Amino acid sequence: MRFPGIVPAVTTPFDPGGAVDTAGLAANVRFLLDAGVHGIVGTGTMGEAGSLEAGERRLVLETVATAVDGSVPVIAGVSSGTADASIAYARDAAAAGAAAIMLLPPLGYRADRAELEAFYAAVADGAGLPVMLYNNPEASGVDLLAPAIAAIAERVEGVVAVKECSGDVRRIPALLAAAPQLEVLVGGDDWALEGFSAGATGWVSGVADVAPRECVALYEHCRAGELDAAREVYQRLLPLARFDMTPKLVQYFKAALDEVGLAGGPCRAPRLALTGPEREALGATLAVLRETVPA
Repeated sequence: MRFPGIVPAVTTPFDPGGAVDTAGLAANVRFLLDAGVHGIVGTGTMGEAGSLEAGERRLVLETVATAVDGSVPVIAGVSSGTADASIAYARDAAAAGAAAIMLLPPLGYRADRAELEAFYAAVADGAGLPVMLYNNPEASGVDLLAPAIAAIAERVEGVVAVKECSGDVRRIPALLAAAPQLEVLVGGDDWALEGFSAGATGWVSGVADVAPRECVALYEHCRAGELDAAREVYQRLLPLARFDMTPKLVQYFKAALDEVGLAGGPCRAPRLALTGPEREALGATLAVLRETVPA
C-alpha cells in the first residue's frame, strides 16, 4: 500500500458538551475530499488522540470512514506506550474502516534499537494492517535516524512507509537511500516544498485541514516540475504552516478552522485556548493565505 499526495491529519471537533462532534467532523472531511486530497489521517497528534477514550477513537474513525466512503485511504493513529495497547487501537481502527495505521515509537520510554524492532514487529503482526512509521522526536522523545528506520523496515515487512517529522529535510534522501522499499512522506508543514524536492511522495499535513486546495496545488506543481508556481503557493501557505511545528499546533489549526467556517472548536485539557496575541498572529497568517497569487 502507498500514500502519495496530500494526506490531512484531521482535528477532532468537540461539541459544547465536550463530546465528539461527528457532524462537524464529517463536514470537515467532505470539504477535504471536495478539494482533492488523497487520504485522511484520523486519531493522530492533530486529532488529540491522547485525550480520546477507546470508544471515541473508534467513533472518530467510523465517522471519517463513512464520510470517505472508500474514495481515499483512511489511516489511523494508534500510538501508545505498549504494543498491546496499539494493537487494540489498530484492531478497532480496522473494524471502523481504516486501511492502515500510523505509529510512533512507544510513548513514555526511550526504547533501544532491539526494543523498537520488537515493538513495531509486534504491532504490525497483531494489527494486520500496513504500518506508517512515524518519526516525531518532539512527540515521542525518540529520534529515529535513517539506519534505525532501515533496520526496522528490514525486519518488519508490515512497515511500508515513514512519516518523517524531524524537521531535517536531509533525512528524506537519507531514508530513500537506506530503505528504498519504503515510501517517505513529509511530516512537517513548513518544509513540504523542500521535502517533495528531496523525493518525498506524500505529505501528512495539518495546514491541509485549513487550505487543502493550496496544498494539492503545491503537490501537483511539484509533480509537474513547475517550481515557480509551487513557490508562489508555498509562500502563501508558509506563515500558517509554521504553526505546525509548535506545541500549540492543535489550538492554532482548530482556531483557523473556525475562522474559515469549518468545525474547529475547543481543545481538551491540558490545552488552553489561544491568547489574544496568539490569535492576532494567526489572523495575520490567514490574511497572507488569502492573498491572490499574481498571474
